[in-house]
Amino acid sequence: MAKRSLIAQVLSSIFFRRSTASAGKYARNGLSMLTLIKEALGKSESVKGEEGIGFREKIGLISRLVKAYVSGEYRQVPTKTLISTLAALIYFVSPIDFIPDILPLVGFADDIALMVWLFNSLNADLENFREWERQQERVTGKVIDLK
Repeated sequence: MAKRSLIAQVLSSIFFRRSTASAGKYARNGLSMLTLIKEALGKSESVKGEEGIGFREKIGLISRLVKAYVSGEYRQVPTKTLISTLAALIYFVSPIDFIPDILPLVGFADDIALMVWLFNSLNADLENFREWERQQERVTGKVIDLK
């Protein structure tokens, strides 16, 4: 029997199922979603190196999408995308998951794998949002600020 990939193990884990169950509750509470993106942005700062720059940029993009959704400015987010995003962010910020974050060197491997999977699976939705952001900046001069 072939070994299952890390992402397959994460997606089928009890920890991700719990994150997915919590995502629906978060989706109904704007303050919870904003707190979650703040935590994810904070944790993303621990991803270092050249890869970390792109990773933090993608987390920033997802965070801006969630903020725009919460504010009502951007509602073209499919429900499945919103729930997947929230579930992945909940998992990402949780220190207790498939590979606990307290383990040196490998503790973030599952978190990073899940977020990369999310970035790739939501690529079209993220590009749509990025284009909407560009249009908003051209029309209004407004840039979404996470502060």
